[in-house]
Amino acid sequence: MPNFCIKNARIVNEGQVTEGDLLVEGSRIAAIGSGFSVPGTAREVDFAGDLLLPGVIDDQVHFREPGLTHKGCIATESRAAVAGGITSYMEMPNTRPQTITSDAVENKLAIAERDSMANYAFYFGATNDNLEAIKRVDNTLVCGVKVFMGASTGNMLVNDPVALEGIFAGTPLIITTHCEDTPMIQAAEAEALAKFGEDIPVAEHARIRSAEACYASSSLAVGLAKKHGSRLHVLHLTTERELELFEPGPIENKHITVEVCGHHLFFNESWYESKGSLIKCNPSIKRVEDQEALINALSEDRIDIIATDHAPHTWEEKQGRYTETLAGLPLAQHNLLIGMELVSAGRIDLPKLVMKMCHAPAIRFGVRERGFLREGYFADLVRVSTRIATDVDESPVYARCGWTPFAGISFRSSVQSTWVNGEVAYDGHGLARRNLGAQLEFEPL
Repeated sequence: MPNFCIKNARIVNEGQVTEGDLLVEGSRIAAIGSGFSVPGTAREVDFAGDLLLPGVIDDQVHFREPGLTHKGCIATESRAAVAGGITSYMEMPNTRPQTITSDAVENKLAIAERDSMANYAFYFGATNDNLEAIKRVDNTLVCGVKVFMGASTGNMLVNDPVALEGIFAGTPLIITTHCEDTPMIQAAEAEALAKFGEDIPVAEHARIRSAEACYASSSLAVGLAKKHGSRLHVLHLTTERELELFEPGPIENKHITVEVCGHHLFFNESWYESKGSLIKCNPSIKRVEDQEALINALSEDRIDIIATDHAPHTWEEKQGRYTETLAGLPLAQHNLLIGMELVSAGRIDLPKLVMKMCHAPAIRFGVRERGFLREGYFADLVRVSTRIATDVDESPVYARCGWTPFAGISFRSSVQSTWVNGEVAYDGHGLARRNLGAQLEFEPL
């Protein structure tokens, strides 16, 4: 791998924005600063004042492989990720077959080694009856255990109280939870069917997948974690009320953490009229008051991480009646740009955004030597321009599904380049021809 030196960058890292240079040798960051000696073999990359960020770590994606590759696969979706500045991802277990055995994890790792453009790790899935397998899983091979405490996609609902107690009491791994109360959702859907028949308006999704259903489940998860001293990370928070369950403060001091996803920061229920089922997702996009509360909770460090929940479906699977369309959106290519919109609007400062998207996932999951711009760390890097906008309609969509919920939208910034392990994965115009990703390594428990 050729050495290179980034010059004249605005480096965003560890709470500061500084002007300087960064030298890469092989797959690692060799020096950060200015005025250091640059090897004669190193080419220069002039950033001309553009932002240099650590590669984004996305702790929640659904890349659909194996078994659902008509929607997406590790090869296609990891390419969409690097085009959006995501250099590492953690992928969910609701595939076919489900990732609920060590053999299934090994199979995914083999696929990613062959096909992934970004660095990778996989979750081990929980069911009502695989507690012993969870206890035996090699924690160097997985990033955590995923528990669907509400039915979403993939039929992996864990609703047995004994099983939940066993999982929260029995694993040292991080437990990540999808929190919605399924009986409450089923009752609300039955009421909507009685009221509207088969023509339920898509906007009813916010009431069917309600704030009350979210709170009932997330409060249960937090209660179990406190009871058993579990390491809990609640995924994709969507409501103002749920915020009371989580403490503000530095992530380093927390046993229980929570994340928000970009689409819940960008959209609110007013968008259902124009976007329809294209923004149908679980948990649902809700009120503007919830959206505002989530944004505010980022600055006070009550919400710890910003992720995507990238979950593509085909265009055809998103068409038709509310009861027929599937829940989930392709988000990886535009999530960093959503965060940059918040920065442009003065809702969050730039170092805080980098904390939520890069540093905090590395800290929470114990990712080794990534997520920061530090000498000796892997050179996972992103160049972001605040001078060049992104017109989504004029940009290629790299996800296999070929569509995006951000059609018709322009973002005020753009991802100009992404490096994975010291090599260009995306240059603003196209993608590398060979795979660059490596398996993520984690600090020992």
